[in-house]
Amino acid sequence: MERKWWKEEVVYQIYPRSFMDSNGDGIGDLQGIISKLDYLQELGIGIIWLSPVYQSPNDDNGYDISDYQSIMDDFGTMKDWEELLEEAHRRGIRLVMDLVVNHTSDEHAWFAESRCSKDHPKRDYYIWRPGRAGREPSNWVSFFSGSAWNYDEATEEYYLHLFSRKQPDLNWESEALRREIYRMMTWWLDKGIDGFRMDVINLISKDTEYPDVVSESESPYQWGGQYFMNGPRIHEFLQEMNREVLAKYDVMTVGEMPGATIEEAVKYTSRERNELNMVFQFEHMELDSGEDKWDVKPWKLRELKAVFEKWQTGLQGKGWNSLYLNNHDQPRMVSRFGHDGEFRVPSAKMLATFLHMQQGTPFIYQGEEIGMTNVRFPSIKDYQDIEIKNMYREKIEQGAEREKVMESIYVKGRDNARTPFQWDHTPHGGFTTGIPWIGVNPNYVTVNALQAQADQNSIYHYYRKLISLRKEHDIIVYGDFQMLIPDHEEIVAYTRTLDRQKLLVILNFFGGEPEWQPAWLAEQGFSRENSRLLIGNYPLDDNGPLPDSPFSLRPYEARVYLWEN
Repeated sequence: MERKWWKEEVVYQIYPRSFMDSNGDGIGDLQGIISKLDYLQELGIGIIWLSPVYQSPNDDNGYDISDYQSIMDDFGTMKDWEELLEEAHRRGIRLVMDLVVNHTSDEHAWFAESRCSKDHPKRDYYIWRPGRAGREPSNWVSFFSGSAWNYDEATEEYYLHLFSRKQPDLNWESEALRREIYRMMTWWLDKGIDGFRMDVINLISKDTEYPDVVSESESPYQWGGQYFMNGPRIHEFLQEMNREVLAKYDVMTVGEMPGATIEEAVKYTSRERNELNMVFQFEHMELDSGEDKWDVKPWKLRELKAVFEKWQTGLQGKGWNSLYLNNHDQPRMVSRFGHDGEFRVPSAKMLATFLHMQQGTPFIYQGEEIGMTNVRFPSIKDYQDIEIKNMYREKIEQGAEREKVMESIYVKGRDNARTPFQWDHTPHGGFTTGIPWIGVNPNYVTVNALQAQADQNSIYHYYRKLISLRKEHDIIVYGDFQMLIPDHEEIVAYTRTLDRQKLLVILNFFGGEPEWQPAWLAEQGFSRENSRLLIGNYPLDDNGPLPDSPFSLRPYEARVYLWEN
């Protein structure tokens, strides 16, 4: 397997609005990030993924960009950004920027020109269509509720917006538009960045007929993902992007790809096809969803194992996985897949072990490494996310009970991930000396970085060890993956193999005490000899070989054994 730096490092995602505020205005900023680079260096991460800091009206927290080559005033200046890049590089940390090119803000200069006249040269930079029979061009629903089309009186046509009305979709069918994007990407790469995380990049190619979705549902707007996810020209566009821009630099690329299958992901990430390095897939993020994201149902361990096994084995030797359980769009992983009460610490460590010992590049979302949890704000007025607000309004208008809607938000809302980073026990968790743009989780008094750094048994120090082990043992990066006991209802177990080395990962995903059976390893060629405990989230009397008799796992226990012959 080809060695690459982006396979061997651990990525840390920073959501700048919520990371650290340096000037007391309640909004995190670039100088705040700079002030915490030593913290990240001590953690051991090698790459920062910086969520958007570009100029934006902030309708969707910066994912609605009005100028790709300027910095949002809230975050600072281009000089601040250049200092961040220099200081990160000085510490051996690479910087990956968010690339948002499925859509822009409706306040972008391109859109202002595009909407002014049907004859303007930039008209085809966006997707404009006349209505059909007095209604929208198609019945597609937006990711953020309501129609995916908005009528514009200036030219009496509709523009497509798969997200907010203030986020018109770019028309990748336009060669001139693609050239503009490639010039912008080159400009950032020439400034010295180390790659791109590409926002919903597999949506850029649409079925240009924009057909109606046929459905028995009575809803006027329907999910049209089959017409814009992994669309007809997506691979052509990405290969062109690689050829024109990416191949000229030694960079990391990861594409956010809702609806991507294993087969598509192999195409996106195969070395021979020259598209991207890896993808973010969403299959495991949908295991607790019913008819939609807000229809919350319990997730099942067997299903979680099946998804990870499918992606691990499906890309093995063919592509590369990204490994994550939360990010800025998802709830906190310890609240979703672990236990954020009595067993918060061991379950957070167990989930980290689950991810970091698989094949792929691990992504840490800010606060994950100290076990930050979901939040329960008392009122819808306390929430800031446009997706939450739109959903709440729509559900209440349809007659849903407020309490039931709020429960869905408590479990799945994106603002769970966007509460300010909890640095210490002082007011607002040390995030700001002012009033934070969104409320701080009240548990900051006990869950914070200062406390975690002082406690050698904390989640933070466990993450440091996981990251350190990755740098010491190639098997953690490059070893082949094999799932064991896939039908077990409580235990996750898998092996990694590289040359003459073997790893065994044993994880108790719940609060019971299931028994590990040595017989489960009988056909794997593992013997008790030459094994040692590499890492575990509970103290053991004996850090030596794997026991050769059955033993009980403690609640949320994690153990990793290494064989070296």
